[in-house]
Amino acid sequence: MAEGAPNGSARGPLEQALLAALGWAALTVEGADGLADDLAQRVGIDRDAMRAAVRDTLTAWRHEGDRFSVRREDVVDGVVGRLGVAQKAEVDDLALRVAQLEHRLKLLERDA
Repeated sequence: MAEGAPNGSARGPLEQALLAALGWAALTVEGADGLADDLAQRVGIDRDAMRAAVRDTLTAWRHEGDRFSVRREDVVDGVVGRLGVAQKAEVDDLALRVAQLEHRLKLLERDA
């Protein structure tokens, strides 16, 4: 742990502010550019270089989030399959098929 960091945090105030701002900026490209401009001014780095770095970071985070989401879905599907539990889409499909059969049966009964 970093010595003198508040609440035992190993991150400094600038890093904490950067991480918080990056989270908010991830919502829009304009927000990311605004964050990059502010950081470039504070740190004294070229604005375009900071914008590129922020965009690269956000792109990497989004990619990792997408990859994690796909992996999580695969794990859940595997567990559900091993447990033998029907998924909602399967139940909905069966409910539709039953409704169609009931409708056909009513038509046949009416014609007889």
